[in-house]
Amino acid sequence: MKEKKSGGALLGAAFLMATSAIGPGFLTQTAQFTGTHAGSFGFVILVSIILSAIAQINIWRVLCVSGLRGQDVANKVLPGLGYFVAFMVALGGLAFNIGNVGGGALGFNTLLGIPTPVGCALAGLIAIAVFLVKNAKSAMDTLAKVLGGIMIVVIFGIIIVIKPPMGDALKNTFVPSAGVSNLVPAIITLLGGTVGGYITFSGAHRLIDGGVTGMDNLKEINKSSLMGMLIATIVRIFLFLAVLGVVARLADGAVLDASNPAADAFRLGAGEMGYRFAGLVLLCAAVTSIIGAAYTSVSFLKTFHPAIDKNENWVIIGFIAVSTIIMILLGQPAKLLVLAGALNGLILPITLGICLIAAKKKSIMGEAYSHPMVLLILGVIVVVISAYLGITTFVSNMGKLI
Repeated sequence: MKEKKSGGALLGAAFLMATSAIGPGFLTQTAQFTGTHAGSFGFVILVSIILSAIAQINIWRVLCVSGLRGQDVANKVLPGLGYFVAFMVALGGLAFNIGNVGGGALGFNTLLGIPTPVGCALAGLIAIAVFLVKNAKSAMDTLAKVLGGIMIVVIFGIIIVIKPPMGDALKNTFVPSAGVSNLVPAIITLLGGTVGGYITFSGAHRLIDGGVTGMDNLKEINKSSLMGMLIATIVRIFLFLAVLGVVARLADGAVLDASNPAADAFRLGAGEMGYRFAGLVLLCAAVTSIIGAAYTSVSFLKTFHPAIDKNENWVIIGFIAVSTIIMILLGQPAKLLVLAGALNGLILPITLGICLIAAKKKSIMGEAYSHPMVLLILGVIVVVISAYLGITTFVSNMGKLI
């Protein structure tokens, strides 16, 4: 029975991480940037995959081998640091989740024509329902797998209909015709949306909750992280190719509808049926991301007070409810949310840096553990790159607020 539960946690963690990384924001950004950069956006996808893979493997190994969640590792590295990390992740998770609820409303509107406020409420209620069942984590795993599978199948079907220029995509992925310097803003945006904030920790925290920890489970930990990255990579590539096939057919000067570029691409490529399928993909991405954001954000808070841990599901439900209400009332993120989004870009270099320090501490990892030097070096490189990109984004957003 224990092996069965562990196996479920492995796949559940992989899908939770993957579906958290491919939320409605990612779908919209991919469609928008592919419309702007065409085949060259493949290079952005490639860079984001490499950077996110390095971050994920480092963080998953440290957290799961030590058996400690992100905030607990941070507190062992420097007492009190975990509280700061938890606050940043929870704030960034709230900002993400408000956007995810909005993405769910967009999905409902595209799929069934449901008005935005009603769509927001429905998306929130579906996510809340998962945490009302007796075995909420098992239900969360199952929903992530099912909705993640639906996204892959639907987008692949659109690719078959659209027939994207594969040769052009492959060439520009490695030698972008748009020029690397022109792609930096897209890299910054995609990196923050795919490995920023809570996303990097979602799968690792799920494995810890599932009891998949310690040196004895290192093989399973690596397997789950690689599965998650593979799932996310497949969806990223499929969506890029689907939109590229449409962009290649657009007349000179024509652009995708900025209000819903992913759905517009599917409509242009596969007609009204494609448009409805885009709504289904958006809805699946939104619901899984709402669940992932709420679960992981609360997992950063629950070790700080026994009441949060004891009433974890109710706190998660409250988190989702607050996200939904803010989205319904405001419609658009307010200044606080812009600030939270800017702070979110700074979370990855801080948390990854903490994990790299922890990786070399026997008091945290145990005497038997040895962190691979190549992972450590690559991790430091990602910290430097993500810190630069995060600070650049933060300064840019602060300029808009002032």
